[in-house]
Amino acid sequence: METVKIEKEKVEAALEKIRPFLVADGGNVQLVEIVDGTVKVKLTGACGGCAMALYTLKGAVERVIKSDIPAVKEVVSV
Repeated sequence: METVKIEKEKVEAALEKIRPFLVADGGNVQLVEIVDGTVKVKLTGACGGCAMALYTLKGAVERVIKSDIPAVKEVVSV
């Protein structure tokens, strides 16, 4: 099975699209690593402990990243 290289710069550019919305709510997102098509991020600030964090991760962060970079399999919080 072929491993697709996902460029960190492209993931960061996608995160920049969603970051202003997170910052407006007192949070942020940080790229931790990219492994085998999985993007690992850390929600920080108010987003880190929010009850809606999973919805933010899957409904916003993952959606934007996968839209910009189809090779991404999933986005997970670490």
